[in-house]
Amino acid sequence: MSLVQQVSSAFSENGCLVQAMPDFRSRPQQQAMAQAIAEAINSQQQLVAEAGTGTGKTYAYLVPALLSGGKVIISTGTKTLQDQLYQRDLPAVREALKVPVSVAMLKGRANYICHYHLQRASQEGRFQSREDAQYIPILQSFAENSQSGDKAELVEVPEQATVWQQVTSTRDNCVGQDCQFYKQCFVMEARKQALAADVVVVNHHLFFADVMLRDEGVAELLPSANTVVFDEAHQLPEVAGLFFGEDISTSQLMDLARDSQMAYLTLAKDCVALSEAVPPLEKACRDFRLVFQFEGSRMPAQKALALKNFNEAYQRMLETLEVLAKVLETQAGRDPMLEKCWQRGESLLMLLAAWLKGDHANLVRWVEVFSQSVQLHATPLSVADGFGKQLSAQPRAWIFTSATLAVKSDFSHYQGQMGLLAAETRHWQSPFDYGQQALLYVPEGMPEPNSIAYPAAVAAVALPVLQASRGRAFVLCTSLKAMREVHALLKQAFEEQGMDYPLLMQGESNRTELLDRFRTHGNAVLVGSQSFWEGVDVRGEALSCVIIDKLPFAPPDDPVLAARIDKMNAEGKNAFMEYQLPYAVITLKQGAGRLIRDERDSGVLMICDPRLVDKPYGRRIWQSLPPFKRTRKLDEVQAFFQHADESSASL
Repeated sequence: MSLVQQVSSAFSENGCLVQAMPDFRSRPQQQAMAQAIAEAINSQQQLVAEAGTGTGKTYAYLVPALLSGGKVIISTGTKTLQDQLYQRDLPAVREALKVPVSVAMLKGRANYICHYHLQRASQEGRFQSREDAQYIPILQSFAENSQSGDKAELVEVPEQATVWQQVTSTRDNCVGQDCQFYKQCFVMEARKQALAADVVVVNHHLFFADVMLRDEGVAELLPSANTVVFDEAHQLPEVAGLFFGEDISTSQLMDLARDSQMAYLTLAKDCVALSEAVPPLEKACRDFRLVFQFEGSRMPAQKALALKNFNEAYQRMLETLEVLAKVLETQAGRDPMLEKCWQRGESLLMLLAAWLKGDHANLVRWVEVFSQSVQLHATPLSVADGFGKQLSAQPRAWIFTSATLAVKSDFSHYQGQMGLLAAETRHWQSPFDYGQQALLYVPEGMPEPNSIAYPAAVAAVALPVLQASRGRAFVLCTSLKAMREVHALLKQAFEEQGMDYPLLMQGESNRTELLDRFRTHGNAVLVGSQSFWEGVDVRGEALSCVIIDKLPFAPPDDPVLAARIDKMNAEGKNAFMEYQLPYAVITLKQGAGRLIRDERDSGVLMICDPRLVDKPYGRRIWQSLPPFKRTRKLDEVQAFFQHADESSASL
């Protein structure tokens, strides 16, 4: 039986999936997608596949992947999805198919406890807080008893706890085979298992980091893989851009200074020059940060270079880093940690000098300013060439899937970004009945989105909708500034009108905790920005309304976007229609996708932006969304919620 026939049989009404999983329901879209993936695997082709929410794309790629008999790499958009695949979906499908397939999960090294750094942290006792010190015994017990060392398994220590930085390794500070704990290393064990497994689950950041760095194990995995599947593939252009570029941060220099000082105290106390070389580098980094006034700003290199004292502060960083690197070189032979510090110093020196020169024509140089650090970026205008080398390295199947890759079933934007011009493209609509389950509402009388009055107008038109929905809503904003303004306006209005719906905002807590609170309340309103536009799954009545303030066009002052627009326009292309509009459509589809998550969900998607109706390109945008019933009348929204509540009450 061919792979396509095996897949068809597995998804049939009496197939093994139905028999093994009581809740499984075969969907035509899912079966068609699985067969298309099986064909791509058979012919070692590239397939770009968009599957609407509810298609069941995870099973659609897992079944042919597990039945194919070859080595498979599955790359996910987030570590959360990675854990879900490994712990839930893969075991369920493997059991249903009864295939003897070995499975492993590989994460970046920062996800695994490091015996060396844990011992060092406990001996030195230098912690940022009392909580960090209290976590050490828990971490030691975990390191002694855990099979994987994966920090996701240790719920007693919060993911955001600062102690993790001290007890995990980075590529920079790992001492490799010189480590006394090398044979017990969790990272090495995870690599070993991944190399031996038939199916390996990674995430996009790890995949590209390792393709570039040849460091974490994927470099060894990729040559032997017959099939590579990218889930949430819409994230790939941005992630790939991070790794095909060259970045350096003052935080890296400060980390090197800190580790060098620690190496002096523990390994080279007789080398006074080492201790003396550290403070000047730390001061140079702080002085460089002071060149920039505001945190959260992003600017092109030309603007940064023109700032007062930029050149002097930059040269001072170069000089002090060079002094430290030379001292470290004299001590490198004494201990692996000192040697690693020296190698880091040399590498950072090269990156710092290269960024200033800016010799590479395909890289856009820009600066990002944070409260304590400055990040210097050199980002490629296109990742198509870099990624294309991976695609053509040797024959294998490449599968790219997401709910949001196309604009009105046109994949040319995504294909151009990723160098997938030869790929087959397929699109399957969601099985949900959007005409019955949902309503798209665009309010009348809204001002221009760039006007000062716009956030207040958004809050004003959202208020009666939130009353009709009885809370139970996400308010998704396109910027943090807008999020804070809209949240403040809603808070004031809730108090004035006696609306007692819990009002949550992104940043008050981590995303997982906020979502738990949102679900528990059952009538909350959560105001969020980028973090809540995708990868969030709230089923049922707790989320019955999604309000979006603006069409999510990339900010026009983004340095990389500006350079890409200039390049496209210089080539005679229409940058707005070929790049900016598709980007906005794909992002909007992600936000809209939060609303309807299963067959029983219902709700209203409210897009406040008048451009959706007033501009010629607006039609292209809403036609790319699922086939909602559409209205501009508030009373129809109120009637929709009243009908939904009555239907729910009668069940």
